[in-house]
Amino acid sequence: MTRYLTYDVFTDRAFGGNPLAVVPDAGALPEEQLQKIAREFNYSETVFLFPPENAGNTARLRIFTPTMEMPFAGHPTIGAAVALSELGHGPELRLELKVGLITAKVADGKAEFTATQPLKTFAHPDPALVAKALGLAESDLKSAPVMAGIGLPTTFTELTSRAALARITCDIATFREGHARYQTEHDFAQAAYWRDGDTVHMRMFAPLDNIPEDPATGSAAAALGRLFQERVGNDVTMTIHQGDDMGRPSRISVHATPDGVTIGGQAIRMMEGTLVF
Repeated sequence: MTRYLTYDVFTDRAFGGNPLAVVPDAGALPEEQLQKIAREFNYSETVFLFPPENAGNTARLRIFTPTMEMPFAGHPTIGAAVALSELGHGPELRLELKVGLITAKVADGKAEFTATQPLKTFAHPDPALVAKALGLAESDLKSAPVMAGIGLPTTFTELTSRAALARITCDIATFREGHARYQTEHDFAQAAYWRDGDTVHMRMFAPLDNIPEDPATGSAAAALGRLFQERVGNDVTMTIHQGDDMGRPSRISVHATPDGVTIGGQAIRMMEGTLVF
């Protein structure tokens, strides 16, 4: 039997943040079972921990949504760091992911990691198409959408108001059209946001990946921090509020410099048990 843990990530209270399943000792699991287990949990992500491939590193992480393996995701990285701390590792961690090595720090249920991977711009999707996918008018868009990521392509769109962000209703047929026109492994995922100084309110949708809405998306937060930093040329510090509109408030701290972006937040353990199949 294999043990599992679950955490609520990017929150300091139960039933907030983004739920995550963690399998701390996944080495004995058959490869073909990993995707099936993630689908069984049906969280936005499940993270499996393996011994590191290189001496001196802490663990190797493999991250799965219910439909696919991901090269990188933020809330599994934060949750895995907190889980590893509770298992006796840290406070400095070296985590092996598909995108490369991620360094992390963890203490007292709080973790942060720094990603140094460069931001990649994939496309500039049609504003009218993005607005329709989000159920908004094109006039609700403050700036042109950009599809970018540091391992996970996401379309970022700034909106004109917090009210517009709250009005979003996804049009699945338009998401399919968007994916056909701008094909990536993340199926036209959308991160819409409204900025109020150092506070950013964001919502993220990936319905074609079986994620109707994500309560907290660390990979999108990291990419958005990179986008802001590259635009202004200076360091950027902000707090992202996500999940409020779906009743799972999350808080993600972001600090971006020319050398990388640091993402931080809390995680609390919610459940534990064993896989008995």
